[in-house]
Amino acid sequence: MAFFKFTISFMLLALLSARFSLAHPGIGFGWGGGSGQFGGGFHGLFPQFYQFSCPQVDDIVISVLQKAIAKEPRTAASLLRLHFHDCFVQGCDASVLLDDTATIVSEKNSLPNKNSLRGFEVIDEIKAKLEEACPHTVSCADIVALAARGSIVLSGGPSWELPLGRKDSKTASLSGSNNNIPPPNSTIQKLITSFKRQGLDEVDLVALSGGHTIGVARCVSFKQRLYNQNGNNQPDQTLERTYYYGLKSVCPRTGGDNNITPLDFASTVKFDNTYFQLILLGKGLLNSDEVLLTGNVGNIVKLVETFAVDEELFFNQFAQSMVKMGNINPLTGFNGEVRKNCRRVN
Repeated sequence: MAFFKFTISFMLLALLSARFSLAHPGIGFGWGGGSGQFGGGFHGLFPQFYQFSCPQVDDIVISVLQKAIAKEPRTAASLLRLHFHDCFVQGCDASVLLDDTATIVSEKNSLPNKNSLRGFEVIDEIKAKLEEACPHTVSCADIVALAARGSIVLSGGPSWELPLGRKDSKTASLSGSNNNIPPPNSTIQKLITSFKRQGLDEVDLVALSGGHTIGVARCVSFKQRLYNQNGNNQPDQTLERTYYYGLKSVCPRTGGDNNITPLDFASTVKFDNTYFQLILLGKGLLNSDEVLLTGNVGNIVKLVETFAVDEELFFNQFAQSMVKMGNINPLTGFNGEVRKNCRRVN
């Protein structure tokens, strides 16, 4: 049995290593001369897209992010989440940024986003500075992707060579936002299905879930685990007891829905692998976090265990999965537009 477990672990590590060899973590923000899946074109995207039209794009993005995150460290996680919520609804096209108009029903009003999604003002500031430096050149969709990467790097996480050249949508999808973004009480099968619908596999699911190593969650997103997990007025038995009592002190049975607590209390603003270590201890905050372990899907459990002890492996896979997510159905070429104001179509 021990030999069997070793063999499975070895095979999993070999698979991950093969996948990671394609990624480019730690490259920083240079344009690079990349080739292949991540360095070259992907759906018409490539890292050097603004090399001549707006070579200062990265410097401008990072300068705004540094000030915003210094003022409010939670901003980094908010911008990462913004990218995720954008890409899972009709692709990475900045549809999530559009406000209500006579013809557009904003995704900001969806259940996953209303009174929850943040970071719009930071995107606005980046866009304004880019319009001054390079008018009508850098899309809002690319700004969201660049802001997500920059936020991870400034939080101590990996960098990656980011394919660029997305265009902005002229539409939004409230129904898509309600239906495609997995809720925090998701089962493991719901998560697998939601990610598969976007072309993301179980490895991507676990790696991208690791983004919860930074940021906070509102009580409303996990309160059922404390008081009524299975409809029997009992807590989730998989919660570690001390952690459970601590959460109850922050989130009472009635009221307090907007109280917040860290997703990873061990390192709230530092991007690292402690998220996975906490899951193994029964200290995953959201149901969608803890089911990576308790869902008992063999490969997923093994990935959690692997990332918990090997931060470099996690960083490499997170970088690769972020590139993959950022390539979900982008608008390119003559499709879409480059908005002058990220909140409305031209």
